[in-house]
Amino acid sequence: MIELRISTDAIVTNSEIIKKYRSVREKAELRGKVFILKNNRPDAVLYSIAAYKRFSVLIEHVEDMNKVDYAKFMDRVPHEDLPPTKHIPPVIPTTPSSSPERKNRT
Repeated sequence: MIELRISTDAIVTNSEIIKKYRSVREKAELRGKVFILKNNRPDAVLYSIAAYKRFSVLIEHVEDMNKVDYAKFMDRVPHEDLPPTKHIPPVIPTTPSSSPERKNRT
């Protein structure tokens, strides 16, 4: 099972994010992310835009992989430990993307 590494000073509660959104957002900017707890359990993560941009580069790279490279990549990821997703379908590209829209995104 994948263990989350959560720093205690990067934790906020659902009620704290509702009441003090600005300070929670500032904390995310400082730390890169904050973990939001619901009933004392991790429920969501709020990332700074800088951290999101770093992730989006990786995500777009994976989405642009051809089927063979994607399969090789997934063989190295410990996906059997990941919980199933209900809202996000897995990305399984069939061909490399050559569309100008993807290449020109910022």
